[in-house]
Amino acid sequence: MSVYRLLISCPDAHGLVAVVSQFILEHDGNIKEAHHHLDEQNKHFFMRIEIESSSLSCSLDEFKQGFYAVADKYNMAWRISDAAKLKRVLVMGSNSSHCVADLLHRGHENELEGDIIGVLSNHDKLSKLASWYDVAFKKVMINQDTKEADMEKMMQAVDGFKPDVIVLARYMQIIPEEMCAEYSGKIINIHHSFLPSFVGANPYARAAERGVKLIGATCHYVTANLDEGPIIEQDVVRVDHGDSADDMKKMGQDVEKITLAKGLKYHLEDRVLTCNNKTVVFS
Repeated sequence: MSVYRLLISCPDAHGLVAVVSQFILEHDGNIKEAHHHLDEQNKHFFMRIEIESSSLSCSLDEFKQGFYAVADKYNMAWRISDAAKLKRVLVMGSNSSHCVADLLHRGHENELEGDIIGVLSNHDKLSKLASWYDVAFKKVMINQDTKEADMEKMMQAVDGFKPDVIVLARYMQIIPEEMCAEYSGKIINIHHSFLPSFVGANPYARAAERGVKLIGATCHYVTANLDEGPIIEQDVVRVDHGDSADDMKKMGQDVEKITLAKGLKYHLEDRVLTCNNKTVVFS
């Protein structure tokens, strides 16, 4: 059954649920799923509604035009999308293949509500993997001596795929600010630590040195501030004094795969709303 997904974020006001529900009812819409949340501290309201698309007595464009008046009255930031139109997903990776392989397999098995359209890498290692899954592969080398020009080529390659969402599946390069701005809210990264701990490179080695008892992974949106974007999903695994940095890396890779897949799933299903540097995830 096809649905439209309506996402709303706005200052809290009396009767918001009733107002939105009444508008949908006036257009004969049948609500299949509904979630809402009030951030008490900031007095901000969030809502996600799935509407059976075939039940509406108007087109999606007509629904949008009518809803503008409601949104303006309550100062809503909102969007509505057709779940039948799958988002175009570009996966970017480097030498580590575990996250890329996991996403390609999930896409192959139709576990993700999206269309993986390509793999972009700065190494050749992932080309055979992409070929096996019949996914387009593009290599753009990033050399330290020509990094600025190479990053420009990388961004041109990204634009060529026309992605709706970009997944950094252990793509070990810092994304340029202009790309972060162009694809704001559309770049998802997996960081191999439980942020905000161990930001940056080599988190497993630093975790081992610190003697932590839990290691984890963080799926978050990418911003110009390294590893500081809004967090979508996190998970952890317990370690002890006998585990080396290599042991932690092996255990952590399983957590990375699962955490990234969950975060991407929530994004593809329009379950994530951002406010400042936080997220509301209607999982």
